[in-house]
Amino acid sequence: MSARKMRLVVDLIRGKKAYDALDILRFTKKEAAVHLEKLLVSAISNWENKLGGAESADDYDLVISEISADQGTMLKRFRPAPHGRAHRIRKHSCHVTIVVENSIPLPDDAQASAEVEDAVTVEEVE
Repeated sequence: MSARKMRLVVDLIRGKKAYDALDILRFTKKEAAVHLEKLLVSAISNWENKLGGAESADDYDLVISEISADQGTMLKRFRPAPHGRAHRIRKHSCHVTIVVENSIPLPDDAQASAEVEDAVTVEEVE
């Protein structure tokens, strides 16, 4: 999927709470919404695993602090055309980066187990 098509949906959820963004993506009729929903669920589960897996993301206020869709590599193909010619087909791809942060401060015991900063970055090529 091209980055231009993906950015239309990315702009809808930028800066929203994670679970509000999931609701928006479920009811958006773009194909990019399906891919972004899977990616956001993965980012939330990565955030949970970073805390050791004992905590649930439902107890925290996760916010999409950063999200971007950048252009990826382009696959170039050819399709036969009349009179022995060929038409070029360009299959676009994109890299999506999501950073999920907690807006509620973590307790001290959970802070000690999460030595890394409170952000998870996920990239996916479509």
